[in-house]
Amino acid sequence: MSLGFVEVQSVTGAVDCLDIMCKSADVRFVTWERKLGGRLVTIIIEGQISAVTAAVENAVNSAIIKPAAHAVIANPHPEVIRLVELSASRIAKKLAEQQKADDSHVQEV
Repeated sequence: MSLGFVEVQSVTGAVDCLDIMCKSADVRFVTWERKLGGRLVTIIIEGQISAVTAAVENAVNSAIIKPAAHAVIANPHPEVIRLVELSASRIAKKLAEQQKADDSHVQEV
């Protein structure tokens, strides 16, 4: 397994990069980090090294906004994996809370 990172300005630029990466190679979206109110967004993907490399290169070369930084990490250290999983779990928790709130709202109606 390898990880790919693309950091770009704006949520729109990040969504564009993610779309390019997912369409160009067999990779899976893991998580994203938004800093400075979404001004800088880091998209993280995973997959086989060749697929992740191709996906990141395609995003860097084709995105509507030129990424500020990008990297591919082959066989990441367990601490890097733990950091990425922590980020992904925060997003999953937020989604679960939102779903619970939506479900309770539907039951009230």
